[in-house]
Amino acid sequence: MGVSPGLRVHEARVRSCEPCARDTMRLVIESGELAASILPGQFMQIAVPGDGSHILRIPLSFSRANGDGSIELIFAVVGEGTERLACVEAGAMLSVVGPCGQGWELPDADGRCLLVAGGVGLPPIVAACEMLYAAGRGCDVVIGARTAELLVRDEVEALRSIAGVKIATDDGSEGHAGFVTDVMQSLIDEGPYAQAYSCGPTPMMAGVAKIAGEAGIACQVSLERLMGCGFGVCNCCNVELATGGYASCCTDGPVFDAREVAW
Repeated sequence: MGVSPGLRVHEARVRSCEPCARDTMRLVIESGELAASILPGQFMQIAVPGDGSHILRIPLSFSRANGDGSIELIFAVVGEGTERLACVEAGAMLSVVGPCGQGWELPDADGRCLLVAGGVGLPPIVAACEMLYAAGRGCDVVIGARTAELLVRDEVEALRSIAGVKIATDDGSEGHAGFVTDVMQSLIDEGPYAQAYSCGPTPMMAGVAKIAGEAGIACQVSLERLMGCGFGVCNCCNVELATGGYASCCTDGPVFDAREVAW
């Protein structure tokens, strides 16, 4: 599909960066131009602050872009780069490349939509749910985490205000004890859905794609890959296609029709 229209480097001011769950941060940045141009499901590449030796940027999806020019992102602290990003203070400036990639699409068919998020795959699902709500589409959302301490509580409550929400935790500390795909299957058994959307660990999305395919439900997935450039030059984020060959996650995705992907 090629590079996203309007892709450029932005200087974004940090409004806040605070913990929102265990080992998880919410970063709010200000960039009126980027907030006005980025679409649900797209992502951005943020330069690691404070260390020029980190050549590669951090790819992050966003949960919402607001009318006041702010953009909200949620990320897990998993290594030196995200540890540095977690320490930024209000007023600091970040170099951000965006908007990157292809985002979510509205369903072709009428009817309710089913959204499935796992771990830090939650932000693009929040964006998808709000997109669908604005379009007048009803939604059910299944949110999975390893344990209840990893659930981003305020996002769960925000989703409950516009959609039906089910929780699944691996350890049974909240909601269904087990996989999000168990809950997804039970919801599908109860009634039809027009479209499924999913973001999270690849094995989870493969399960979502399988269930949706067997039920004849169109399914979009937002894939996660290691990314270097974010605009299709380095070829390190290849996605194997079901028909053969490869696509670039950063420019052809990150959102794909689940049937296109060789799971």
